[in-house]
Amino acid sequence: MSDPRSRPIRTLVSPGRYVQGGGALSRLGEHLTALGRNPVVVADDVVWGFAGHEVEASLAAAGLPVRREGFGGVPSAREVDRLVGVAADTSADVLVAVGGGSTIDAVKAAGYLAGTRWATVPTVASTDAPTSALAVIYTDSGEFEEYRFFPRNPDLVLVDTHLIVNAPAHFLAAGVGDALATWLEARATAASGSATMAGGRATLAGTALARLSWDVLWDNALPALDAVRDHLLTPAVEKVVEANTLLSGLGFESGGLAAAHAVHNGLTAVPQTHGLAHGQKVNIGSITQLVLEGAPTSEVRDFVEFTTRVGLPTTLTEVGLRPEDTDELAAVAAAATVPGETIHSMPFPVSAADVAAALGSIERFSRRVRSEAGLPEPVPHSGKH
Repeated sequence: MSDPRSRPIRTLVSPGRYVQGGGALSRLGEHLTALGRNPVVVADDVVWGFAGHEVEASLAAAGLPVRREGFGGVPSAREVDRLVGVAADTSADVLVAVGGGSTIDAVKAAGYLAGTRWATVPTVASTDAPTSALAVIYTDSGEFEEYRFFPRNPDLVLVDTHLIVNAPAHFLAAGVGDALATWLEARATAASGSATMAGGRATLAGTALARLSWDVLWDNALPALDAVRDHLLTPAVEKVVEANTLLSGLGFESGGLAAAHAVHNGLTAVPQTHGLAHGQKVNIGSITQLVLEGAPTSEVRDFVEFTTRVGLPTTLTEVGLRPEDTDELAAVAAAATVPGETIHSMPFPVSAADVAAALGSIERFSRRVRSEAGLPEPVPHSGKH
């Protein structure tokens, strides 16, 4: 008789509660009371400037103290340890991240080490970090360092879509880039039978949610971006926010990561790409993955055309690189293929040479697709976001 422990285990993980809608921030205090009585809110000065008053009012209405701690800008080990100290000094029982993916990842990592509950309040829909039980940790200078995994997901994810539509549209576009990769990577993980970030093989639900995220975005991303440019909250915006945040979050974590995010991590190894949003680099990773797969030309063409219309980079030029930058591309490829990277979840072996060749091939192909579709010429990345 075989050992039951040797059989494949399939895992689905999710946040304790997900709340989304216009004006949801006014209910933050109400939802936090179920988690603790002594929260500390972590937000940088810019975020606190436009969201602080609503957060303070909501916590006060719920009878909770208002303690706000600033954020250093990069979710580095140093910043995480600093926030652990803040939690200890204030006897916090809940850490609340209000801001973007960097703030959220730092708070999740700090909450785990401090032994508190943690909640995420994304003010942009630019990544799927808010729902997951992991954090991406960078060096102080912004290079990828490690994934940190936690035994549970955030206790609360609260998304006020009024905040989303008042943020610059490029944040939402970056979230689309991050979320589109979810299905590409989930289908590769399912094909290989590799483990997901949830600690087991993919569930049918995780893979289906990844596909749903893809379908929602292809139908709604362009009208949603138009609405956000005019600061209008429409059903398309609500759908895209949910796809970027919840569907992509559940889909990547319980469906699996593969080449796209590994190439993102590799791109952080060269300084030319610094200043780009996470989802912008992931989009280059998605195109690279399609090339590595030998995907049908029509599929790669459609992806390049669609994501160019979204406003995402589809050429090396737009992330500060050139096909002739062989040393830099080799460095990216080497970092993307280190042992343990998610690129090894692809259903075939991938070498650093394979990645470098795929990256180098993107420029000419994408420029041709854009020219034939009447889309703008690539604008070189300046090194600033």
